[in-house]
Amino acid sequence: MKIGPIELPNRLFVAPMAGVTDRPFRVLCKRLGAGYAVSEMVTSKRELWKSLKTSRRADHTGESAPIAVQVAGVDPAEMADAARYNIDRGAQVIDINMGCPAKKVCNVWAGSALMRNEPLALRIVDAVVQACVPHGVPVTLKMRTGWCDTERNAVAMARAAEAAGVAMVTVHGRTREQGYSGHAEYDTIAAVKAALRIPVVANGDIDSPKKAREVLAYTSADALMVGRAAQGRPWIFREIAHYLDTGTLLPPPPVADVRGWLVAHLLDHYGLYGEQSGVRSARKHIGWAVHALPGGAEFRARMNLIDDCEQQLQAVTEWFDRLAEQHERLPANDSLLALSA
Repeated sequence: MKIGPIELPNRLFVAPMAGVTDRPFRVLCKRLGAGYAVSEMVTSKRELWKSLKTSRRADHTGESAPIAVQVAGVDPAEMADAARYNIDRGAQVIDINMGCPAKKVCNVWAGSALMRNEPLALRIVDAVVQACVPHGVPVTLKMRTGWCDTERNAVAMARAAEAAGVAMVTVHGRTREQGYSGHAEYDTIAAVKAALRIPVVANGDIDSPKKAREVLAYTSADALMVGRAAQGRPWIFREIAHYLDTGTLLPPPPVADVRGWLVAHLLDHYGLYGEQSGVRSARKHIGWAVHALPGGAEFRARMNLIDDCEQQLQAVTEWFDRLAEQHERLPANDSLLALSA
């Protein structure tokens, strides 16, 4: 599969998630089978580009190509400037955010709120595409099915974006009104796919290998984007890839492997955020990794009291070592079994 001229290793993508898909997480997911990962959204506000938060979000040190940066905003000229700024810093794909449902984003008419203002949304698309063309950088668009049940305009928006030069469209199968509640629907994604010539990516509730195959078959999408299901379970990408290739499910990974992946992730995480911020922001990743495992809730409670990176890393290592003494492979649990069924 290609995004413009860029050949991707597979059709399994990591969704951009604020506070989650930083460089260490993207690197880990790519290591475990994802073919493509998009950064957390980067603001188009020039005055914030030098802030610590934005500079961390735009950090791609050591990340394998292609480097994809998502930009968010409401002003076409600012969005174009943000695209050029990130291209100068290594971005090889620019993704436009029209999918974020967060109130603080939608209240300023950015993210999925742009789907309620099609003229402005398309001026943004055109401005970003024109900014990227001289650099040979493709532009992609991530959107929702619409604002609400009575305002599903993803097909019309996608057609207009394709006409403006967008190279790929990702559709999350929920409206903005839904947020992340309820269930994703795939009829709209299938309709977008049928209407376009460029690649279309299906996103929403893809949480197991079997669900991945079902969504591909139902929508005829060119690729799949996985978000929340990869939190604490980044090896889901290789599980999906194996199932799509062979029709068989991989066994749970060895506990020793999971420990090694998490330790490597934590070390990279500390390197990006530093001691004080890193130990706190790592807690959510550790919590996701252990929450469904035997004794995970108790360990998470104890781990959240640790304020030192070295002690946190030691606690994680020792906890997984004890788990490995009882289980060679990651213990199955009812929630994961349900996802794979």
